[in-house]
Amino acid sequence: MILSNAQEAKLIDLCKKFRKELIECLHAVGSGHPGGSLSATEIITTLYFCELNVNPKNPNDPDRDRFILSKGHAAPMLYLNLAEKGYFDMRELCNLRQLNHMLQGHPCAKTTPGVDLSTGPLGLGVSAAVGMALAGKLDKKKYNVYVLIGDGETQEGIIWEAAMAASKYKLENLIVILDHNKVQLDGTIDEIMPLGNINAKWESFGWKVIETNGHNIRDISSALKEAKQVKVKPTIIIAETVKGKGISFMEGKNIWHGKPIDDEHFNIAMKELSGGN
Repeated sequence: MILSNAQEAKLIDLCKKFRKELIECLHAVGSGHPGGSLSATEIITTLYFCELNVNPKNPNDPDRDRFILSKGHAAPMLYLNLAEKGYFDMRELCNLRQLNHMLQGHPCAKTTPGVDLSTGPLGLGVSAAVGMALAGKLDKKKYNVYVLIGDGETQEGIIWEAAMAASKYKLENLIVILDHNKVQLDGTIDEIMPLGNINAKWESFGWKVIETNGHNIRDISSALKEAKQVKVKPTIIIAETVKGKGISFMEGKNIWHGKPIDDEHFNIAMKELSGGN
């Protein structure tokens, strides 16, 4: 769909709301992954409130689009979107990572409505998505399969095995999005394991490559629209993002990959997210 100005403004406000709720939630439970959740905010929100053909009243509809959060540590941002969409009560967010509750540290398809695949082992998502997309083609279904991956997991060999298979089977119904924030758990990508020319890599595996600003709702929406027009090959959207986006002391810092948020940093973050100086 083509976004109207009003729709774009609504999604921007929703992302602001999600950022605040994310920090409140992670501070309250003293756990979780803020950095990668913040970099993926606009991507996940655009998918759920602009792109995905899903229905929370019928979460297992065989004709629904599939979304896989392969970078599973960003689960808190996924949960915020699922709750807002109506898959479960917003009050469940207070039980993130708590025993005997459904919102685990990484998405779990067995316990959480709206989760299409349990993830955690990095690289798993694209491989599973290849199977889902191929099944859709064989069954002559119209659904698309979307996968959000991270920089660190792109270093995994399983990603590239799946990329070869997707190209071989001409999975035009498979759209991968790279949250390209260039930072992973222990440092920057270039420090840990450089990815080189990531666009050229995916192109050499037979994929259509689209670049976009991963924090601009309209740009993300346009990239997704373009991806759906691609024929006889899978698509990857390289979304340029900032780890910890929106909070100055988190932006680009690997230490905020999964660091608990103490009271001091919570107060600073909430002030910034509320427009304070």
